[in-house]
Amino acid sequence: MADFVSKSTVKSAERILATPFANKAALNTLIGDILVDNPWGCTSYVSGGENLPAVSKSSEYYSGTIIYENNDGKQIGRISVKSQSSAGFDTTVTNVLANEALETAMGGTGSHDSSEDGFSITLKCHAANGELYNVTFKRDKISVTSYESDAILTTIETWADTIPALA
Repeated sequence: MADFVSKSTVKSAERILATPFANKAALNTLIGDILVDNPWGCTSYVSGGENLPAVSKSSEYYSGTIIYENNDGKQIGRISVKSQSSAGFDTTVTNVLANEALETAMGGTGSHDSSEDGFSITLKCHAANGELYNVTFKRDKISVTSYESDAILTTIETWADTIPALA
């Protein structure tokens, strides 16, 4: 019987941030800059006959919690919120907080503490050497996955060292 033979070594690495992103706006600003400036020197490519950008969002989500408290300040309920877009998240939070029937049913007043929000944006990148890899930004860390060439990680690490928010 034939053996499997390794064809590549796929790697992953992560950087834990000394200070988590303060909010989703800070992360989205950074992501916008990456998509416009392409600081990693990625290249556009063709796949399935379609021209694809050098760097693109492949997934994103935003999550948070609405806390309900009674008049004594005691937590009496909570609702989790998750959305695939920043705007969708904001709209959902606004609508949940504005729902008087929900507040009545919960028996308290709702509030959104954005310091507890979670968010994740994954960028798909095409390196000049032809490799496709992912860079995922979360509130407290950045992960680089599915790369083979150490030069890819070196490029991203060198760039991240110049961004104070990524220390």
